[in-house]
Amino acid sequence: MMYLRITKKARMLKKAVLLGFLVLSGVSHAADADFTLVNRTGYALNEVYISPTQKDNWGKDRLGSNQLLNGQARKFKFGDTKNCVQDIKVIFTDDGSEVEWEGLNLCELDKITLRYNRKTREVSADTE
Repeated sequence: MMYLRITKKARMLKKAVLLGFLVLSGVSHAADADFTLVNRTGYALNEVYISPTQKDNWGKDRLGSNQLLNGQARKFKFGDTKNCVQDIKVIFTDDGSEVEWEGLNLCELDKITLRYNRKTREVSADTE
């Protein structure tokens, strides 16, 4: 009988530990709002900025000295889960013009494909 009690306690402890790991992995996953940005604008991107929708400051260029050529993708680290809704601004390499995509909830998106029609100045984004 005593053996069964220890086994039940061991099982309960094992379940509690497993539940704890599941909860912790869910918390870390919820805090991970990294996303992949795909450039389908038709032009190379020289600079990429990401800023909370309600702010006027774009901060630093997220590409640094790199470019994101048309058709290329890049993963961006994003941890500001208190400000999930962000705007993205890009500056094109060929003519230095700027375009913005507004109101993207980065906490809910894994992949953003940017599209741009330079003739009509229409921006769109496919999101996953």
